[in-house]
Amino acid sequence: MGTFKVSGNIVNIVARHIFFGEITVEAGKIKSITQISDERPGSTFITPGFIDSHVHIESSMLIPSEFARLAVVHGTVATISDPHEIANVCGMEGVEFMIENGNTVPFKFNFGAPSCVPATTFETAGAELNHDDVEALLERPEIKYLSEMMNFPGVLYKDEEVLKKIAAAHELGKPVDGHAPGLRGDTVQKYIDAGISTDHECFTAEEALDKLQRGMKILIREGSAAKNFEALIHLLQDWPEMMMFCSDDKHPDSLVESHINEICARAVAKGIDVFKVLRAACINPILHYKLEVGALQVNDDADFIVIENLINFKVKQTYINGLLLAENGKMVGNWINHSASKESINHFDCSLKNEEDFILPYQNEQEIPVIEALDGQLITNKLHIKPKVENGNMVSDVENDMLKMVVVNRYHDAPIAISFVKNFGLKKGAIASSVAHDSHNIIAVGVDDKSICAAVNMVIQETGGVVALGNGKEEVLPLPVAGLMSNHNGYEVAARYTAIDQFAKDLGSTLLAPFMTLSFMALLVIPHLKLSDKGLFDGDEFRLM
Repeated sequence: MGTFKVSGNIVNIVARHIFFGEITVEAGKIKSITQISDERPGSTFITPGFIDSHVHIESSMLIPSEFARLAVVHGTVATISDPHEIANVCGMEGVEFMIENGNTVPFKFNFGAPSCVPATTFETAGAELNHDDVEALLERPEIKYLSEMMNFPGVLYKDEEVLKKIAAAHELGKPVDGHAPGLRGDTVQKYIDAGISTDHECFTAEEALDKLQRGMKILIREGSAAKNFEALIHLLQDWPEMMMFCSDDKHPDSLVESHINEICARAVAKGIDVFKVLRAACINPILHYKLEVGALQVNDDADFIVIENLINFKVKQTYINGLLLAENGKMVGNWINHSASKESINHFDCSLKNEEDFILPYQNEQEIPVIEALDGQLITNKLHIKPKVENGNMVSDVENDMLKMVVVNRYHDAPIAISFVKNFGLKKGAIASSVAHDSHNIIAVGVDDKSICAAVNMVIQETGGVVALGNGKEEVLPLPVAGLMSNHNGYEVAARYTAIDQFAKDLGSTLLAPFMTLSFMALLVIPHLKLSDKGLFDGDEFRLM
């Protein structure tokens, strides 16, 4: 690793100063930054690299090394990554897989210790991490924080196991991430007082402002399904040191298109001060999580990007530790170890199903609770509707867009949980997935039991994947790594996902991201009504119905 120089309009975010200058890089570090003149119109800009301040790599359906391939072209140099998806499937072995695979590339993954495995006691997960496991992870230098504490009732009611995990993080000087959708006032104050410092689940500006005023840092999330940018971005103008950007869950097709760079461009277009935007995108995560990521200062790691301008944030070059990893939208060099990408890990043990397994008798001749999916949101509404009945059994009502949805235990054979959901819009066939937050059992929705059964069985035969079928056609994207990720080239996976996503829409789905929305229909820690493998779950009362 030799010495080289890069010149352009250098952006000093903290000093709020832009000048034309030259950066000298030696042995992966910034040796000097020299000002040559004032800012030069028409020249490129050099800024620190972007950081996704909360993401589940698994949601990209890519292993970490392949995630890095796609992310660096958008100027992302680091992530704050919560591996709780794979931890819920494979436990400590899953976390180890993510760390080891991430270490095969120069990209800076900063993993947390998953705090909620399983996420709740109302679902079947593939593993459990107790406070001793969490403490053992937190003691490792590469584990930077305690991942999102989704069990907010456990915090509020002082659950001993929950408090031990939080205490372990505090003793080791590592921050604790929050997850507190809808918590306000005295309730969220109790949550903050327990030592929880961030939240990425704010749906309204009022909720975010309440938390900011109480000292909690707020992450503006713009992922593939949950999109809170429009509701929250104007708060950045007044709270620039207290906010960060994140994607949370980013599917491969949208990661091909953009990452944190797009949030920056949209924020500037909204009139937000560019230094405040870059502070949220580049500096605040480094300070909050004590990251070993360069902030474009002398003696820092040479982690920086060259961008076209401070309007569109189009990335020309991405450097990490002084290595040029991406240029003009393409990966540079051959820094991905393909042999390391072939290793796999999984936990899948259930039998093929029969159509009769999906029958649900209608017994009391009254309205039933129905989940209403909301496009672009993780929350759902709770409706009460009279179902369509045939031969004494409840069936999908395609005409009124009230479809049967099921969750099938993937870890062992068990009775199938069945409910109904509105707003998927399917007119033909079914879609199914082994990505079903947070326990990642098999979830499916369809127009009839035959289609649902066939889709579920395709997932089982692949030991994980996303499936769409209908109109005499079947499509599957295998996910052999924990039933969550592919170990193939990220761009190939993105292309296959784009095709199957479009197929789901061809079958009638009106959702922006049908598979992403489906995956959250089992996410019990987000209100109001969800489905686990054990049955319908009331997120407001935090109990099975």
